Amino acid sequence: MTAGLNARKAALAILSDVLRKRRPLDAAPEHASHLEPRDAGFARAIAGETLRRFGQLDALIRGFVAKPPPPHKAGPTIEILLMGACELLFLSVAPHAAVDGANRLAQSDDKAVHFKPLINAVLRRVAREGAGVIATQDAARLDTPDWLWSRWVAAYGEETARGIAHAHLAQAPLTLVDKAAPRFDAVRRVEALPDFSTGELWVQDAAATLPAHLLGDVKGARVVDLCAAPGGKTAQLAAMGAQVTAVERDEARMARLRENMARLELDAALINEDVRDARIEPAPFVLLDAPCTATGTIRRHPELPWIKSASDVTLVAGASAELLDCASAMTAPGGLLVFAVCSLEPEEGPEQIASFLDAHREFERVPLKPEDVFGHAEFIDASGDLRTLPCHMAEVGGMDGFYAARLRRAL
Repeated sequence: MTAGLNARKAALAILSDVLRKRRPLDAAPEHASHLEPRDAGFARAIAGETLRRFGQLDALIRGFVAKPPPPHKAGPTIEILLMGACELLFLSVAPHAAVDGANRLAQSDDKAVHFKPLINAVLRRVAREGAGVIATQDAARLDTPDWLWSRWVAAYGEETARGIAHAHLAQAPLTLVDKAAPRFDAVRRVEALPDFSTGELWVQDAAATLPAHLLGDVKGARVVDLCAAPGGKTAQLAAMGAQVTAVERDEARMARLRENMARLELDAALINEDVRDARIEPAPFVLLDAPCTATGTIRRHPELPWIKSASDVTLVAGASAELLDCASAMTAPGGLLVFAVCSLEPEEGPEQIASFLDAHREFERVPLKPEDVFGHAEFIDASGDLRTLPCHMAEVGGMDGFYAARLRRAL
């Protein structure tokens, strides 16, 4: 019981950080760092699945609680209800364990303790009636906030928007690259794999492997990899025989890139500097994986829909345009520039490239062919750019949403 309580306390702290402070899940690992691996995994599962199914759980709880308790008096009462309902309906925790765990969690909080009778009554009702309610819900729509749903319907049409949202209901599989080819493996702790410790593979989503391939044959050539951390694309390019210069401004992320390259025993020149300040001799190949809202990675980061907004898209798109200008100056005459983002938002992808090409007449688009993306013509949009969606490759668990454009600079 104590171990279960500690795991739930950690999950509650993580969930509160996300919902109240808009912190990413990855930024709150300290809450579970003191737990045994099994309990830490349970805490992350509760927090992650509660966020993945937040819209459904919120609608369910609102339907069962006629008058929600005032936040300033209730403390984490609502979060405890959401977590408890998630355990009951999506994590297959036994009803007595889930309800008792929520009651103990409330008992340990100065404010939530006063709402323990409410928590107990609501979760017992969820245990009896919740599955029936969940079965009638439009999960894809409820678990997608309005700001994203309206954007995706406008950009892709309602059928595709629904396909994207439905793909987000399942966790992404772990995709590994082993210096030869990507592969899908359903494992939880990649560190335990023998090939990982010996430096034969790294973690990288299938969609994230595609931008580097768009450069073509880079063996022996200079390639500049911008915004390079955590290093999947750097490793790809080095494994392909390129002479890679990787630029990353964030010191912590650069340290991770450095560790990954050392483990993989791959070579690259690593520059810990802002792309806008870097002075690099123009190269025949440049890859910019630009900062973005990362809405193409919601399967891996279920908190994103609830901590970001449409204003974030505008803000990040402006910064990305500046980096694209810098990348263009690093591209040698006749060279290729690949711009990529793990975003589903038009402003961060195709609209970014349209504006860039209007302002930079020395560049032209080089449309993709099916052979550039391993025969997957469905990955190529009407303009000839890469556009993967989470609902693509559903037979192997889907993939991240990525956009990439291949541009050539005139001689």
